[in-house]
Amino acid sequence: MGDLLGVAVLGAGHMGADHIRRLDQVVSGARVVAVADPETERAEEAVAGLEGVVVHEEALAALDAPGVEAALIASPGPAHEEALLAAFARRLPVLCEKPMVPDPAGALRVVEAEARLGRRLAQIGFMRRYDAEYRRLKSLLDGGALGRPLMLHCTHRNVSSPPYFTSDRLIDSSVSHEIDAARWLLGQELTAVTVMRPAPSSAAPEGLWDPQFVVFETERGALVDVEVFVNCGFGYQVRCEAVGETGSARIGEEHGVAVTAGGASRLEVPQDYLVRFADAYDREVQAWVDATRRGEVTGPSVWDGYAASAIAEAGVRSLHGAGRVTVDLAERPALYAKPGS
Repeated sequence: MGDLLGVAVLGAGHMGADHIRRLDQVVSGARVVAVADPETERAEEAVAGLEGVVVHEEALAALDAPGVEAALIASPGPAHEEALLAAFARRLPVLCEKPMVPDPAGALRVVEAEARLGRRLAQIGFMRRYDAEYRRLKSLLDGGALGRPLMLHCTHRNVSSPPYFTSDRLIDSSVSHEIDAARWLLGQELTAVTVMRPAPSSAAPEGLWDPQFVVFETERGALVDVEVFVNCGFGYQVRCEAVGETGSARIGEEHGVAVTAGGASRLEVPQDYLVRFADAYDREVQAWVDATRRGEVTGPSVWDGYAASAIAEAGVRSLHGAGRVTVDLAERPALYAKPGS
């Protein structure tokens, strides 16, 4: 490995372009050496001004490019399984954005492929684990400051949903973050899910069930509720309150820039997840680069990615009329830690 970790970035869309910028301008110890995107013009735009970066149309070509020592996967979810398996075949360390693989069967194939190697190569991009407020809440829960956890109350709101968003994606894309955060914060698996639908917001596109209310049960009797509302219109808001037997703690309160002008004061609300979680993304990618340079793999595992997909799939079934759906996870290989680690 050279002085700088050579990274191939797969996908140059909204998330991929931001990671290219991050690797170039924010993170130390790494450089982008190859980028792959079917829309090569978009990739060329994302790497404009960067020296020594080769743009490819095909992901596998980027993985095989000279100087590539690790891969960051930021392509659409359906492309992740092939890219992860290709990286494993090349023994390349990987940071893969969520959802790791949208369908549980494909996600389990990734788990089994990595387990056959006998060591971890992939970190999955559940960036909330790197957010300062979430880490503080985790510390309070782990330290017993709130007593035995009883409930998590979660809010996940977006200004608007993209045109391709479906009712299912409120669960398997948006709420997947809460799924991982709940497993990590509580150190428990989620064992059942029930999804309820209030009357759709008038701002929701026709046919989109938005908002939704999701309730998860955990293996030790805690409850997790999530309000997901992806066309709220006013801002990007993520909140979480943990309620324990002896106390509670809440994160995600408004802490944006306070603006006073024209005889009035207002607090700016983030409009995008890349703004709200900018620091978390920075810490996540820096941690991945540092660990990779040490020859280690840390952070959320492919098992965490599989669990999120399996739990989300149960949620989608509940959304479509199945009521309360129990979660059926495969047997966890010894390679992977229990939730909360």
